Amino acid sequence: MTRIAAPSVLPASAKRALSILLIAKHVLWEGGLHPSDGTHATYHREMRTTLEEIGVNLVLADSYQALFEEPDADFVFPLLNRGGFLNSEMLLPILCERHRIPYLGANPILRGLSDDKHLSKHMAVARGLPTAPWTIFRRGAAIDLSAVPPARKWVVKPNASSASWGISAADDLADIGAAVDRLHREGHDVIVEPFIPGHDIEVCVITREGRPFILPMQIVEQEDPHYLRTYLEKRNLIDGQAYEIRPLRDEAVIAEAERQSLALMQEFLPFDYGRFEFRLDSRTGEVRFMEVNLNCNLWSRKTISMAARQIGWSHAELIETILTESLARHGLLQQVPQRVAA
Repeated sequence: MTRIAAPSVLPASAKRALSILLIAKHVLWEGGLHPSDGTHATYHREMRTTLEEIGVNLVLADSYQALFEEPDADFVFPLLNRGGFLNSEMLLPILCERHRIPYLGANPILRGLSDDKHLSKHMAVARGLPTAPWTIFRRGAAIDLSAVPPARKWVVKPNASSASWGISAADDLADIGAAVDRLHREGHDVIVEPFIPGHDIEVCVITREGRPFILPMQIVEQEDPHYLRTYLEKRNLIDGQAYEIRPLRDEAVIAEAERQSLALMQEFLPFDYGRFEFRLDSRTGEVRFMEVNLNCNLWSRKTISMAARQIGWSHAELIETILTESLARHGLLQQVPQRVAA
């Protein structure tokens, strides 16, 4: 059932007084698609423009160095997640904690927990969520292929990656061993799980009036349920795509995905915004937990913005709501600093 709510509005006094530091790898990007990051650069540039249009007192940075020393800002909007090293999603929140400066999103340990697919699955199992069997191959540990769960086809992927970077399909243990070895040599822990023919269910959650608010759900429907989506498709670095993202209409699937999301999100609160992902088995109709993406992609063409449009919100209203709710959570709207806006 779709819930309707008004977007949150940031008071004009806060827009004038608060300095918001936006840190994103491509925040200064002026081109189109990035050669390796594709639409990720477009996304970062759009976020800058959106925050400027909202009217906040914005400061820009495109590297972690912006937080090596204490910044002249009241709040950090961290979007530099894919830093090119393991657990990079934790670094900006850790640096914010070091300076005791409030920031958008979950705290460092929760960011790390959600970024580790193996640990997230353990949390899901502990909460009773249906979850496909899996195994983890940590870099530096012996590769014991006898631990691989039985299946006809497997998915092999970095244990801490986004947008399906590094993902591949495997048809036998030799394929698995080769893929694990390749990803280990590239510096990644690896997770292996059975491939489930089907479609992805995406449950986007924000905060409204201090409580989790589930936006309308989306289904990533494959033309061929047996096809494995790749990083190049998700970043629009190749022509065409074999899937369609559309509103989920099946009430039974919606109810089950909501039940599972509400159960699991108790482990991650507060996180301001995020996405809980499930796999809908095209053969059985079962909904299984897949992974958590706290502080997910906020681009206007991604699922969280698509979900917000279903309740009549623009992309700017979604971003303003997320920012306003986080500022309120940190107490910055109760006592607005006496700062002269630039």
